[in-house]
Amino acid sequence: MKSREPICSSFSPLTSFLFSFLLIYFMTTNTTNATISSSSYDYGNETDHLALLSFKSLITHDPYGALSSWNTSFHFCDWSGVTCGKQHKRVTVLQLTSQGLKGSLSPHVGNLSFLRELSLGNNSLQKTIPHELGRLYRLRVLNLSRNKFSGVIPTNLSGCSNLETLGLGVNELFGSIPKEISFLPKLTMLSLSENRLTGGVPSFLGNITSLELLSLPKNPFGGTIPDTFGHLKSLKELYLGVCNLTGSIPLSIYNLSLLTELSLPSNHLTGSLPLAICSMLPALTGLQLWGNQLTGILPSSISNCSKLTTFDITNNSFSGKLTIDFSKLTDIVSIGLGNNLFGGAQTNEMNFIDSLNNCSKLNYLFLYNCNFEGALPVSIGNLSDKLSFLNLGANRLYGNLPSSIGNLVGLSRLVLSSNKLIGIIPSSIGKLEKLKIALFYENQFSGPIPDAFGNLSGINRLALHSNKLEGVIPLSLGNCYGLELLYLSNNRLSGNIPKQLLQLPSLTIALELSQNNLFGSLPSEVGDLKMLMFLNLSHNNLSGNIPSSLSGCTSLSYLDINHNLFQGMLPQSLSSMRGLVELDLSHNNLSGQIPRFIEGFPLYALNLSFNDFEGEVPVKGVFANASGISVVGNRKLCGGSRELGLPRCKKKEKNKSKRWFIVFVIILFIASTLLVISCVVYVLFKKKRTGQHSQSSTSGRFSKVSYDQLLKATDGFSEDNLIGKGGTSSVYKGVFEHDDRFVAVKVLHLQIRGAHKNFIRECEAWRSTRHRNLLKIITSCSSVDFQGNDFKALVYEFMPNGSLHDWLHSSAHEPGLNLIQRINILIDVASALDYLHNCCVTTIVHCDLKPSNILLDDDMVAHVGDFGLAQFLGTMSDLNSSSGLKGTIGYAPPEYGLGNVMTSSGDVYSFGILLLEVMTGKNPTHNMFNEGHSLYKLVSMTLVDHAVTVTDVVDKDAIIMQSTKADAKKVEECLASILKIGLSCSAYSPAQRMKIENVVNELHHIKDALQNIQVYK
Repeated sequence: MKSREPICSSFSPLTSFLFSFLLIYFMTTNTTNATISSSSYDYGNETDHLALLSFKSLITHDPYGALSSWNTSFHFCDWSGVTCGKQHKRVTVLQLTSQGLKGSLSPHVGNLSFLRELSLGNNSLQKTIPHELGRLYRLRVLNLSRNKFSGVIPTNLSGCSNLETLGLGVNELFGSIPKEISFLPKLTMLSLSENRLTGGVPSFLGNITSLELLSLPKNPFGGTIPDTFGHLKSLKELYLGVCNLTGSIPLSIYNLSLLTELSLPSNHLTGSLPLAICSMLPALTGLQLWGNQLTGILPSSISNCSKLTTFDITNNSFSGKLTIDFSKLTDIVSIGLGNNLFGGAQTNEMNFIDSLNNCSKLNYLFLYNCNFEGALPVSIGNLSDKLSFLNLGANRLYGNLPSSIGNLVGLSRLVLSSNKLIGIIPSSIGKLEKLKIALFYENQFSGPIPDAFGNLSGINRLALHSNKLEGVIPLSLGNCYGLELLYLSNNRLSGNIPKQLLQLPSLTIALELSQNNLFGSLPSEVGDLKMLMFLNLSHNNLSGNIPSSLSGCTSLSYLDINHNLFQGMLPQSLSSMRGLVELDLSHNNLSGQIPRFIEGFPLYALNLSFNDFEGEVPVKGVFANASGISVVGNRKLCGGSRELGLPRCKKKEKNKSKRWFIVFVIILFIASTLLVISCVVYVLFKKKRTGQHSQSSTSGRFSKVSYDQLLKATDGFSEDNLIGKGGTSSVYKGVFEHDDRFVAVKVLHLQIRGAHKNFIRECEAWRSTRHRNLLKIITSCSSVDFQGNDFKALVYEFMPNGSLHDWLHSSAHEPGLNLIQRINILIDVASALDYLHNCCVTTIVHCDLKPSNILLDDDMVAHVGDFGLAQFLGTMSDLNSSSGLKGTIGYAPPEYGLGNVMTSSGDVYSFGILLLEVMTGKNPTHNMFNEGHSLYKLVSMTLVDHAVTVTDVVDKDAIIMQSTKADAKKVEECLASILKIGLSCSAYSPAQRMKIENVVNELHHIKDALQNIQVYK
């Protein structure tokens, strides 16, 4: 066959030329000829049209309908987010930021050859960044920040030779920064923040001399700050915080005279600052060096940085007298000097306060734990009326608190705690009507609590504990309608508890009145505190009966009234307080029997000691755990668990011996009949055996099953039914013939060392534990297979929602877990650990807590499984356990690596890491955590950064969008509280780790707080 000839092959050369000229003319000219339909496109337009359609085809979720106009009813230049050139009708801008889009970015976007701006920031686009974007040589702005892009940065972005802005921050990119980025001659802004980039901060970035902004924070780069950055003479903003950087700040950095923002926080930088820093950086407006290891004196030349608005060097080791004259810093808004070593009992240490009087824009002053010693000058009252945050805590301040403090009418947070302040608290404090948090604890304040506190109607938290305050609790506190937490413990207060205080519906977190001299009865109004979680009235002289109205406190988790003079019986109405986890009624005069309803409380600690209780001690609930209760000092009690050591209760004698004889005969007859039936069943069953050592299941209930039953249930242990594989076992999905329930069959690989021991431990755990959040073993199998080999297996209840690991790290689960689901899972796991550690007769340490061992049922309830490494403390199993590392790298506590014995605090450490993983979505063993960087450090460094919200570290799927700033703030506080629990649990020292029972309590509090946010509901 002849090949098809080109259409114009028969044209003369002149005709061909004219045809080509006209074609090019019509392709490049904006014609208005009526004969050309508005819906028809030339070649270039059709390319753009198809590229946009391809973009839309890969968007899987468009919650706000951003692409709803992308249809044939409109020309694509009229589509939402699309801008075209006026002359050629080619796409020049694609702008779809903050539209909630999910999916991936089509490589065909690289065909939009006239594109000058591509802005898709703040969406949920994932997978890799298409290398085809390198074709867009006209592109000036590329913004893909705040998405879920993974993979490496495409090297051929260097083809975008006109690129001025490159924003790829807040994604999941990994690898190193490609050298090709330095080939972009017009680049003025480069942002790669909050990714997983490694390999150090490359020195070749110093070759991009056009750069004005370089933002690389929150990447685990490691290494040092390149000296070549001194070549960036146009640079105005440099952000390298939380990059695991070491070494000193290169002197070349101080040659960048245009620099306005120098942000290097939360690294491991050492050395000191040059004495002439502000002469070298005259344009500086922001200096953020907090969270490093910088030393030396703070240069007095900072006084000359007249344009400074933010100055934060907290958490370093600067020392010496503070000699900065702040009077020249008239634009300063935020000053953070906390956690340094400035003080030294020098004269006039606090005089620098005088120089702050000219700082009329000052909003934030953080001087916590600076070792300052001296009296607060009266000039403290001359600070800016815009000052909202003043923290002078943990210093050595003495003398009186000047009444001029009342001039700071803009204050929302005032921290004076942990000093040596004396005298009365001035009544001028009542002028601070915007005050939300006031912390005066651990001083030596004396005299009465000022009535003026009642003027602070919006105050949330007031802590006056551990002082020498006396007199009565002022009735005016009943006017503090926003009060959530009140700490007055460890003072010298007397009088009655004012009922006005107990009628505050806002009082939801804690009321702490312990260790005072309060007397009288507990007002019945206490029942109005329906949402209160923590109530401590211990160590006072309160008397009378416990009011039945206390039952109205249905949200209480902690109730402590020990060391008072309460008397009488516990009201039956208290049975409604089913949220209590800790109850202390000790050292009172309470009487009567211990109510049975306490058995139903989820208590982990109950103290009834030194009262006058009588009768039999219950044995269920918390009473089954002798280590969790105390009943000493009650002489009339009997019974209870054997560990309590109480006398047996006397049974009333009955003379109706004939009745007992009849009952005995009936029981004997029934027992004999059952024995005969059992023998018959056994004989019949014996005949049906096929030689295996196991027994078959009957009637839907499983006793031990045989190898052939498991073989049939799993379809011959087929690969199709394999749902998991570990070091010593494989897990198969199966179903038995007589029961339509799915089960999970864990087959032990006995040829692998330790598998047999794992089987024994799991069986021991099965026999010793019963809890809703522990994975239930239905039965076991210890038999031989068809080749005569030993065979051991465990049959578990099947968990249809798989493992927590899959939900956190698998793309199969989209969307991921929301915030409440994550908290529920954490509560489930913590409750299981609490049970293992504190409620079992023998303390059980799991030793291998991690997301893959947490399984989820139909209702997303979490179940802890895999007890193959479990230890039973105080038993031969514990004593004979081998030393060395137990558990999984990343989750095993550091002390196990040193050969220490297994303890419950080791499980708490593993839980802490698991919590941080659940909340951040980041695996602790990911390659982003290397060279000293870790998940723990990532979270801890985030929490100390008051300029960065916790939402920057929390997994995006767990973020709850709120319609008001107040609700958003509450959610952020809850997130911070959860992360702090994780940090506390995973502390390096076992002694510093949080008790697991307290973890359960705190997580419940946080969950309740979230569910009380109206917008969330």
